[in-house]
Amino acid sequence: MPKFIKFFNELRIKDVPSVGGKNASLGEMYQKLSKEGVRVPNGFATTAFAYDFFMEKAGLKKEIKKILKGLDTHDVEDLMKRGARVRQTIMNAEFPKELEKEIVIAYKKLSKEYKMANVDVAVRSSATAEDLPDASFAGQQDTYLNITGAENVIGAVHRCIASLFTNRAISYRVDKGFDHFKIALSAGIQKMARSDMAASGVMFSIDTESGFQNAVLINSIYGLGENIVQGKVNPDEFYVFKPTGAIISRSIGRKRLRMVYNNDSAKPVKDIRVNPADQRKQSITDAQVKQLAKWAVVIEKHYKRPMDMEWALDGKDKKLYIIQARPETVQSQRDYNVVEKYKLEKRGKIIVSGQSVGNKIGSGKANRIMDIKDIKKFKPGDVLVTDMTDPDWEPIMKIASAIITDKGGRTCHAAIISREMGVPCIVGTEQGSKKIKNGVNVTASCAEGEEGFIYEGLLPFKVAKTSIKNLKRPKTKIMMNVGEPDQAFTDSFIPNDGVGLARLEFIINNYIKIHPLALLNYAKIKNAKVKKQIDTITFGYKSKKQFFVDKMAEGIAMIAAAFYPKDVIVRLSDFKSNEYANLIGGREYEPIESNPMIGWRGASRYYSPQFLSAFELECQALKKVRDNMGLTNVKIMIPFCRTVEEGKKVKQIMAKHGLKQGVNGLEIYVMAEIPVNIILAHEFAKEFDGFSIGSNDLTQLTLGIDRDAGGTLEVAGVSNEKNESVKTLIKYLIQVGKETGTKVGICGQAPSDFPDFATFLVECGIDSISLIPDTVIKTTVAVNKKEASLKR
Repeated sequence: MPKFIKFFNELRIKDVPSVGGKNASLGEMYQKLSKEGVRVPNGFATTAFAYDFFMEKAGLKKEIKKILKGLDTHDVEDLMKRGARVRQTIMNAEFPKELEKEIVIAYKKLSKEYKMANVDVAVRSSATAEDLPDASFAGQQDTYLNITGAENVIGAVHRCIASLFTNRAISYRVDKGFDHFKIALSAGIQKMARSDMAASGVMFSIDTESGFQNAVLINSIYGLGENIVQGKVNPDEFYVFKPTGAIISRSIGRKRLRMVYNNDSAKPVKDIRVNPADQRKQSITDAQVKQLAKWAVVIEKHYKRPMDMEWALDGKDKKLYIIQARPETVQSQRDYNVVEKYKLEKRGKIIVSGQSVGNKIGSGKANRIMDIKDIKKFKPGDVLVTDMTDPDWEPIMKIASAIITDKGGRTCHAAIISREMGVPCIVGTEQGSKKIKNGVNVTASCAEGEEGFIYEGLLPFKVAKTSIKNLKRPKTKIMMNVGEPDQAFTDSFIPNDGVGLARLEFIINNYIKIHPLALLNYAKIKNAKVKKQIDTITFGYKSKKQFFVDKMAEGIAMIAAAFYPKDVIVRLSDFKSNEYANLIGGREYEPIESNPMIGWRGASRYYSPQFLSAFELECQALKKVRDNMGLTNVKIMIPFCRTVEEGKKVKQIMAKHGLKQGVNGLEIYVMAEIPVNIILAHEFAKEFDGFSIGSNDLTQLTLGIDRDAGGTLEVAGVSNEKNESVKTLIKYLIQVGKETGTKVGICGQAPSDFPDFATFLVECGIDSISLIPDTVIKTTVAVNKKEASLKR
């Protein structure tokens, strides 16, 4: 006779039909991955046989079918009424004594194993159709935490069985084409890790937004993990690069609440406030982040697919545990032969911003709903604005054009469900439900990187879909210009040969925001407003200097990791004096120049006594990326280098700070953007591993035009990279490169703007062309055609 109860050591992944995906996976890991160091708390599961026994004995199936007959899940009010009737019918049915007895025996056995009279357990629902590769069933059924005593466990199991028919579960199954009566409910009863005394979270072995497979995404909060899934708390977020095990990005969330045990069997958990001083601290250590990432790789390798996992840190024994693992169901199902790009055609006034989920854009009328009882007021195509969602909101989430929440991170319920449904979602706005007025038209854009923006009005946008299945790689390397670290994972899917230009300016402007000398001289700052701004941005950092190094290193690392092991050429900072002055605290350290475009910039800054200490921070960040994070695919490029002697000086400073040319494969390039770089190309080639042509600056300095000034010369078309003088210089440089064995590429705007300019470069025999991401595919096609014609 089949069993009512199975312990984890009796379960394998093949047992999904008996105990559901969640419990089968726990048994699989408990048996197979313990020897690889992955810890899973023990437990047991009720079986599908037990569920069917209950349903048959109580005669429930017939009654439920009657209640659900003719249901339209899009009629939210009707769904709510019928769902409540089904659940009440199940709860009113007598729980089988035979099953009760088996649960009591198993619970006592588990308590004995953990040397407790009544072990504290989590009782989780596991449906026999859930956790399939293309359907997550995330949060469709209920979970009960800190359940103690056999009687309470039996009550929680009964409620789990009823939760097979939550409104969201009924609606989800209808949408996915599952028969309500071919699915059974297994309840998992698992020893709880005491994360209420420490931390817990969620992790994915794939990037949830882009599908980038070389990173592990880890979210972490204080206390029990329900708050992260429910989106009550904005979590800490870490990216770990799988090939090297290094943390390449971290973002510390405002963890205002902690869910802890409560000495009340009717309400066994409660939320308490987190001390303000602890809210912006990391909830777990770097060592723990790396340990979790290692486990994610082990689990992914075992299951042979990207995985979505939940973990807990026990505050008593200080050990980490995996408490769930299921297949990732969105990015792993994507067609990577099609590149899809959403782009706003114009921008409007920003109302509020948060974390973007996915990369789409949606617009419509804002419908502000703050309580589940009001979801019947929601209309198809509206933009849902709320504090946070839970699985009960799923029936209206699927008909929304976009979703905006005050709380939550990229692994909360709103994010998981919207990602699966392909609905743009912006979470963690904090003020969204207050700032967005009900009934106004808004546009939610997740297409601009990690930060998502809500704009006033219905803004026009376009969607470009391009098949890259049969796109041939040309002989000429096609690289990319990348500035935004949070777009790098997405951009890496465009066919490419690496990054020809990674700009530091975007990282400084958007992640650091403060002049490096203001950070170094923080103690001397007298302006209270500036000091307050710096304190806010650098919160949690004892060393202002370390803040600069870490943030710059993380920005570079995200780009380098995205394209690893291909070359990523990082250009040293190339702000002009007026741009540096605009950074917080910058005015005090910058001269006022009438023409900053040809003033104190590039190489001349790095060895200047006034700026040297700031440049040394840049060197430390690059060394951290290459040596500590293992991203040795990073090459370094010196901009605006007026003389060979300047280049030598800068290289000496770099070498002093651990960035010695040739050591550990380090290549150093020079920008070819001043005519002297080309006139003395043979001399520059002796010092550098490669040239990268900056066509914008080369054009202005060859033709004597200030491109910042614009004006009549630009209108007349004089300021154009296709001018014969500019092309002559470029052709000569490529020739010198061939003679000296020095690489020559271009990272200026010209080949992105003018396809015929790109074909001219191919004719000259250039080694690489670096382009803005939007033009890579069309330029690759043009280069292929040109190379084919040259062969003839």
